[in-house]
Amino acid sequence: MAERLPFVVEPMALADIDRVMEIEQLSFSAPWSARAYRFELTENENSVMLVVRQAPAGGRLRRWLLRHNPISRQPVLGYAGMWLLVDDGHIATIAVHPHWRGQGLGELLILSLLEQAKQRGARRATLEVRVTNLVAQELYRHVGFETVSRRRHYYADNNEDAYIMSTPDFEEPGFWENVKQRRARLHARLKARSAAPAPPGAETLVPRR
Repeated sequence: MAERLPFVVEPMALADIDRVMEIEQLSFSAPWSARAYRFELTENENSVMLVVRQAPAGGRLRRWLLRHNPISRQPVLGYAGMWLLVDDGHIATIAVHPHWRGQGLGELLILSLLEQAKQRGARRATLEVRVTNLVAQELYRHVGFETVSRRRHYYADNNEDAYIMSTPDFEEPGFWENVKQRRARLHARLKARSAAPAPPGAETLVPRR
């Protein structure tokens, strides 16, 4: 039986919105509102909203019960959203709680959105990113995005420009092979990190609630 990942990616639920808003406000200078997330979940048929959380411990039955009981679910550590616009899967938002950044959760969410986009008939994925956000740009390039244009004064909070980034057509040779390899390497890293004992004196990383 395949070894389980220490994290799970699953659809965002209304019960997740409070935690999502905490991360949203910690991550963005112009955050979305809780009302916007409720709209995405209940009214926008072309929206895909995902969250990542720690996988529940225990046997299969206990894990199933925890995943289907909102009160008992692990807290959201990060989230991402995408709009299906004709042939494009447009990644509209992505964020990870500051205490959980650098763990690979952002990449896990992006890869999951790419797979959702393909399953739902999109031919490519697109997004906007601040020109100063070099860390995000590097991650997007690793999973197959390329800069295709620059949109002047895109961000209303400070008039910063945005790069428009896009994947190649999903049918282009080599694209999904790269996605599969990235996911395999990421899974191996997540499993190794969860199995490694903490060094003496190290603090346990506890997510903010």
